[in-house]
Amino acid sequence: MTPPLAPAWSAERWFNTTAPLTLDALRGRVVMLHAFQMLCPGCVTHGIPQAQRVARQFADAPVTVVGLHTVFEHHAVMGPDALEVFLHEYRVGFPVGVDRAGPAGDATPQTMRAYRMRGTPTVILIDAAGRIRQHVFGVYDELQLGRDLGMLVAEATGDGLPSAGGGSGRVGGTA
Repeated sequence: MTPPLAPAWSAERWFNTTAPLTLDALRGRVVMLHAFQMLCPGCVTHGIPQAQRVARQFADAPVTVVGLHTVFEHHAVMGPDALEVFLHEYRVGFPVGVDRAGPAGDATPQTMRAYRMRGTPTVILIDAAGRIRQHVFGVYDELQLGRDLGMLVAEATGDGLPSAGGGSGRVGGTA
């Protein structure tokens, strides 16, 4: 079964980019969408630092890290002005969109609803064809994330992955 296409993002404002980002413009690249709230402890202690590491480690690969500030609680204190200060203080350099508020009376932002997110942090991996390949709520294990990104990059570039057990069989030392 073919994974579903990722829905378009509905962002009302963007930071750390000269123009709004779209999935269509990112076709051919693997996208790591990191949904967060600046007052979410798991986002601040784990999710944002993880997204920053991915942005650094995959800087030379066809991978784009995109943040999505998706506020579903404490709306009054997590507006775009506060987010701008937060991004500066935490040295977040990857693009971040502000999820558009839901219709009147709906506390769930539009992109959060479209992706059926349960909360933050959430990481969604989108392949180079624009399909959702992983959707992880909470802590995304570092090794699993690296494996998943590596496989999606290999698909995007047409590179094969090394086969299991393909090494020399030696551990440590020199020949």
